[in-house]
Amino acid sequence: MSTTFDFAVIGAGVFGAWTAKYLRDSGASVVLVDAYGPGNSRSSSGGETRIIRLGYGRDELYTRWAMRSFPLWRELFDHTGHSLFHPTGVLWLAEHTDPHLQGMWELLQGLNAKCEKLSGDEVRKRYPQLHFEDVTLGVLELESGVLLARQAVQALTAQLAKAGVEYRAGAVAPPRGEGKLVEVNTSAGQSISAGTFVFACGAWLPKVFPNLLSDRIFPTRQEVFFFGPPPGSGDFNPPRMPAWLHHTHPDRPYALPNLENRGFKIALDAHGPEFDPDTDSRLVSQYSVERVRSYLTRHVPALAEAPVVETRVCQYENTWNGDFLIDRHPGLTNVWLVGGGSGHGFKHGPAVGEYLSALILNNAAAEPRFSLSSKQRKQAREVY
Repeated sequence: MSTTFDFAVIGAGVFGAWTAKYLRDSGASVVLVDAYGPGNSRSSSGGETRIIRLGYGRDELYTRWAMRSFPLWRELFDHTGHSLFHPTGVLWLAEHTDPHLQGMWELLQGLNAKCEKLSGDEVRKRYPQLHFEDVTLGVLELESGVLLARQAVQALTAQLAKAGVEYRAGAVAPPRGEGKLVEVNTSAGQSISAGTFVFACGAWLPKVFPNLLSDRIFPTRQEVFFFGPPPGSGDFNPPRMPAWLHHTHPDRPYALPNLENRGFKIALDAHGPEFDPDTDSRLVSQYSVERVRSYLTRHVPALAEAPVVETRVCQYENTWNGDFLIDRHPGLTNVWLVGGGSGHGFKHGPAVGEYLSALILNNAAAEPRFSLSSKQRKQAREVY
């Protein structure tokens, strides 16, 4: 005899897992479904580390969501008894005329966030291992840092299992028809029935809903590198190095210090080519290695010839401008869509889950920026 759940959440990444938590907290029965497992290497939530920061220029919405998510992450880690957050600080680097950093500084000051403004000379004096001749302004978020992403998702899903959320493994077939969705079928031969379905599939959303989202969610290939610091050197460990973002560079590089002895992590935040999360190769290209080495030669010269000790190819799943997609399906009355993390979404998992569950359970007011109707069929990134 099959079980009908109150809610079925498809996708055990950070958005799906936090949504499942809040739905379960309401007393509802919840099943969480994923093709490859929580924190798997194909998922956007499956990387080892993700920056958690407040800065979004003058964009108060995401800044406030990050501020809301911080204590919820800490609460989760308190429950697990193991902190998966490194308070490295997060340093923004730009020219003093950059409106993004100027607006960010003003907003963070107005919200009483703990941050510090640095001149270019102060950046060079405090972090001599970094060479940024073009930088004349730094904003250091003192309490921000790095989440251990894969472990955090797996810790959350373990907590959900203890709270009574059922987990099922399997890829969900694209739903068909209109009206009310009764069940979904998986590659494992299961049928899952629920009153309401939440599809939090990340880069798989265009595959599950091709007619609706194939030209509104853009999965892209993103390459990440870990370089081995010199033996015995602490220059690339916190607190001597924070996480940092070179905002006014055309490729917007970001870097994380050497955490858990994995190496200095660096990636270019420019969107890569189109990417299939199921089948495309996850080997980095030699061209990308050379691009990153060229950047290091100029800006982190002590690592210019450092060995590459680890690489990753993951994916963003971008909306046209970087805003999230959180909305009801236009043709399936009991189906909700959540995605468009767009490379910056991981930190916001708790706020996303809280927001979406409030929409579903309490008919809360919706944010127009997250609506399906706001998603254009082009790429013009605005959210950083």
